[in-house]
Amino acid sequence: MLFTSLQFAAFLPIAFLLYWFVFQRSLRWQNVFLLVASYVFYGWWNPRFLLLIAFTTLCSYFCGLKKGKVWLWVNVVANLAVLGIFKYYDFFASELAQLLHIDSDPLMLHLVLPVGISFYTFQAIGYTIDVHKGRIAAERNPVTFAAFISFFPQLVAGPIERAQHLLPQIQQRRTFSYDEAVDGARLILWGLFKKMVVADNCARYVDSVFILGVSPSARVLAAVFFAFQIYGDFSGYSDIAIGIAKLFGIQLMENFRRPYFSRDIAEFWRRWHISLTTWFRDYVYIPLGGSRCSKAKVVRNTFVIFLLSGFWHGANWTFLLWGFYHACLFLPLILLGHNRRHVGVVAEGRLLPSPREALQMLLTFILATLGWVIFRATGIPSLVGYLRAMFSWEAWRALYLGFTEINTLVPLCGILLLLAAEWFTREQSHPLASIHRIVRPAWLRAVLWGAALVLCLYLRGDVQQFIYFQF
Repeated sequence: MLFTSLQFAAFLPIAFLLYWFVFQRSLRWQNVFLLVASYVFYGWWNPRFLLLIAFTTLCSYFCGLKKGKVWLWVNVVANLAVLGIFKYYDFFASELAQLLHIDSDPLMLHLVLPVGISFYTFQAIGYTIDVHKGRIAAERNPVTFAAFISFFPQLVAGPIERAQHLLPQIQQRRTFSYDEAVDGARLILWGLFKKMVVADNCARYVDSVFILGVSPSARVLAAVFFAFQIYGDFSGYSDIAIGIAKLFGIQLMENFRRPYFSRDIAEFWRRWHISLTTWFRDYVYIPLGGSRCSKAKVVRNTFVIFLLSGFWHGANWTFLLWGFYHACLFLPLILLGHNRRHVGVVAEGRLLPSPREALQMLLTFILATLGWVIFRATGIPSLVGYLRAMFSWEAWRALYLGFTEINTLVPLCGILLLLAAEWFTREQSHPLASIHRIVRPAWLRAVLWGAALVLCLYLRGDVQQFIYFQF
C-alpha cells in the first residue's frame, strides 16, 4: 500500500478515526489497534509476508526475555539468516555458478524480496542488542512488542527506530494533540511534494536516460536528477512516515537533515539516512573499536561499515562499490580528525553562505552525485560506459541543451523550489513548520493547503514505487 495510493488515502483517515474515537479508551486497545492496522497495511502487498514479520517478532520477543549472550546470537543469526536467504541467496548462487561455469537456474530459489525486510530486521536486532547491553528492559507484553516492530508508518522504509526511543512511546497511553497532528499533516504534505513533484518527475527523465543511454550531456543531467530523485523519494517517504506517526501521537526520529547542504562527506553522512548511519555506528563501528584505536583498525572499521552499508542496500556489486567509494572519501577526514569539522547549521544567521561554504557544498554534492551514478547502475560494465560518456568533452559542451528540453522543466522547477524552501528554513524542523505564523487566518491556511495538495496531484509524475521498498 503506497503512501501515494488511493488505497492508503482511504486507509489513513479510517485508521485515524478508529484510533482516536473508538480505541482510545486504554493503552491495551490502542496497541491492539496499532498492531492490527499495521498488519493490514503490510499484508496488503502480500499476506504471506506477514509470516516473516511474525517470525521476526516472535523470535526477537522470546530471545529478549532470555538472559545470556547465546540468546542474543540466536536472534541475530536467525534474523540475518532469513534476510540472507530472501535478499542474497540468489546473488551468491548466480555468482558461484558463473565462477564454476555451470547453469545457475537449478541453484536459484527465485524468491520475491519482502518489502521492508531490511528495515524491520535491523530494528529487531537492535532491540535484542540493547536488551543484552542493559540499555532497555525486555518488553514482556507481546502485543506492545509486536506493535513496536510493525508500526506501519515506518515499517517498510524506516526510519529504523531504536527501542529506547520508540518502545517507551508504545508502552504509554497516547493522548491526542491538535498541534502535533497539524504539524504532522504539514509534514505529510511536504513529503508528498518531494515524492510526487520532485522525485517522480525526475524519475521519468532518469529512467529514460539510464535505460536508453542517449546523449552524453543527457547522462550528466540524469545523474543530477537522480541525486534529487533518490533524495525526494526517500526523504519524502521519511517525512510522510514521521508526519503520520504524529497523527497517532508518536514521535519518530529524524532521518534526513538537508544533506545536500553538507560541507564535506562526513557531514553528508550525518545528514543522510540518519537512522541507518547511526545504527551501523552504534552496533558495528563502535563495538569494533570505532576511531579510538590504531590507524590500521580505523581504516578497517571505516571500510567495514561502508561496505556493509552498501551491501545492506542489495545484492549487487555496484552497491559494494558505492560503499567502497564513500569509504575512500570518508577515510582521510577521520584519519586527519576532520570528520566533525562541520557541525551545526550552515551559514547560521546569514542569508547566504560564504564563498568558501558554497564551494564546499558544491564539491560535496558533486562527489555524492558521482556516488549515486554508481548506486543507480545495473552493473559494472554499464557503470563504466556511463561514466565514460559523462566525462567526455561532448557531455559538457552540450549540457545547456538539456535545460531547454520541455521534459526537464517540471523537475527543474521542483528541484529549485525544494532547495529554496530547505535553504531559507534550514534552522527549522521542516520547511512548513512555521507557515501558521506567516499565514494567520485559519481559512486562508486551509485554502493554501488545499491548493498545494491539488498542485502536487496536478504536477505529479508517473506513479513510482518508493526506491527504498526494494531494500
